[in-house]
Amino acid sequence: MKWQTVAWGGLGLIALFAAGFGGWIVTLPPAPVQRAMPPIAREEADATLAALKPPKRQRPLIAIVGVNEQSETTDYLMPYGILKRADVADVMTLATKPGPVTLFPVLTVEPDATIAAFDAKHPDGADYVIVPAMSRDDDPDVLQWIKSQSAKGAIIVGVCVGAKVVASTGLLDGRRATTHWYSLSAMRKEHPAIRYVADRRMVVDRGVATTTGISASMPMSLTLIEAIAGRERAEAVARDIGLATWDARHDSSAFRFTRPFALTAIGNTLVPNKDELGIAISPGVDEVSLALVADAWSRTYRSRAVTFAVSTSAQQTRYGVRILPERTAATWPAERILPDIGDQPPARALDNALQGIEQRYGSPTADFVAMQLEYARRTAAR
Repeated sequence: MKWQTVAWGGLGLIALFAAGFGGWIVTLPPAPVQRAMPPIAREEADATLAALKPPKRQRPLIAIVGVNEQSETTDYLMPYGILKRADVADVMTLATKPGPVTLFPVLTVEPDATIAAFDAKHPDGADYVIVPAMSRDDDPDVLQWIKSQSAKGAIIVGVCVGAKVVASTGLLDGRRATTHWYSLSAMRKEHPAIRYVADRRMVVDRGVATTTGISASMPMSLTLIEAIAGRERAEAVARDIGLATWDARHDSSAFRFTRPFALTAIGNTLVPNKDELGIAISPGVDEVSLALVADAWSRTYRSRAVTFAVSTSAQQTRYGVRILPERTAATWPAERILPDIGDQPPARALDNALQGIEQRYGSPTADFVAMQLEYARRTAAR
């Protein structure tokens, strides 16, 4: 089944299906309450960092791979932007075939290279391969390439539902792992040899790392920076992106299919005339903030972010991603334009986007989006 059907359109389809079965909705649990999770033991944190140490180069080579036909927006762009910001590794975006990568639910980018070109230039392989969620879990070119990179000694990092792609290679069999809450049941059913670990945003086992939902690529990226360059460098980048902590603590029970989630999906799916909300892109825009804001506004089931620029030319982001605007326009209707991202830290940009969603569509929709992102909302964005 295509990933976007499950994690985006599928939620709405499931909600519409559920609308015919009111009794089933009633039996769903109410919204969960976040628990204060105990700190990660020093021994566990040290073991995670040790397992993520660069396997080959002093300055590692990191490849972020996606299929051209819909790889998840934030999974693909957030690790790139954070790792490039740290300047502790060489980071490349890759695609399976020539041409742009259409991200989901929004944005289109020109990758740095194809996997074939990468192999020709780096026959010894990458140090790390980051695998986002993709439109399918079983793309043969991706699976073969991930397996070959692992055989060459690369550490494989499955972000969010990218864990299911990694699982399809067989590399997670017998290993501890996690994934996005919505896809957990399917992954465990399809790959019963995986040993699921609850209450951890990231899990590392013998050269393969996995994370929970979309927002977990932020702490995962900071953990990689700490493993590569030390705590001080990771702390500096964390301050720059607006994140106070990034350890593996996670309340898995707080993210599940609930009655409010289902009802919001039903109600928002049935709203006619969805909003097209303009988001201006220009040279130097922060790719992490752009990804988070565009992704969040495109998950309300009531709106979709639409990128626009004054020309059809690719707009180069702060750290070199080439974004292809969806529309050519100098302006956008004032009532349907999203606030300028500016230079706000990415974590703050996400909080502000969720606050904007709450103001426009109400708190249930903001909570619905945060649940999809597997993100514990901070209610007071400053």
